Amino acid sequence: MASPRVKVLGKAAKLLDLLANHPDASAPDLAQRLGEPRPTVYRLVQDLVALGYLEQGARRGTYRLGMELFRLGSLVGLRLDVRERAAPVMSQIHSAMGETVYLMVRRHREAVCIDRVEGLHIRSMALHLGGSLPLHLGAGPRVLLAYEPREYWDDYLSDVALEAITPRSPTSKAGIIALLEETRHLGYAISDEDVTLGISSVGAPIFDHTGAVHAALSVGGLRSAVLGDGGERAARLVTEGAAEVSRKMGYQGGDTAEPPSFALEATAG
Repeated sequence: MASPRVKVLGKAAKLLDLLANHPDASAPDLAQRLGEPRPTVYRLVQDLVALGYLEQGARRGTYRLGMELFRLGSLVGLRLDVRERAAPVMSQIHSAMGETVYLMVRRHREAVCIDRVEGLHIRSMALHLGGSLPLHLGAGPRVLLAYEPREYWDDYLSDVALEAITPRSPTSKAGIIALLEETRHLGYAISDEDVTLGISSVGAPIFDHTGAVHAALSVGGLRSAVLGDGGERAARLVTEGAAEVSRKMGYQGGDTAEPPSFALEATAG
């Protein structure tokens, strides 16, 4: 049996769906169509108006879907767009390196994998499709954190437990900030066994039309395969690939990285 909260959410979902097909309906009309008491529908409508999910319609006493729903729908659309636009680039990187290629977006304090092309040499389970990692661990997650406003760094580092997953995981605020600064300087991040021993990755940011970081593109695999040449090939592929996807997302800014310059001793973790 559904809980009272679930029942209320179900009624709200039905009301929103009804208004999507019958805009500018009044509360009495909605109550009749839903088969619910008028007081119940009035309270539900007022709560949804307060949240921005509904707004006043063209005529007094009528309602229509609000701009908050438009905002949320636009975000979902952008995520679908970035997967579609990144797919050819991910395929090219996979063909060039044969390693696992990831596409990630930020969700609160985590990086979530929304697409993945499986590597030919090793199957890493540290970040499966739909899985997540803290923003300070791994190349893709660290890119998403690095390109947030610096005020967000402080909020994040004050809010998240900096626990080690491997002996190479960064666990100090100063160390993580140094890695974020380096990522901003280079335009890409290096993860050197900080999530899984023996596995390394390189990630770069994808920007949207507003210039904000929208996603991260990364390639990961055995350390010898990803960083064996100093990471230059992986860095070039992901930065060029991320720049191409950014352009497809409407980004018109300049280059995000300086010419590759690697010093892995300084990028452990």
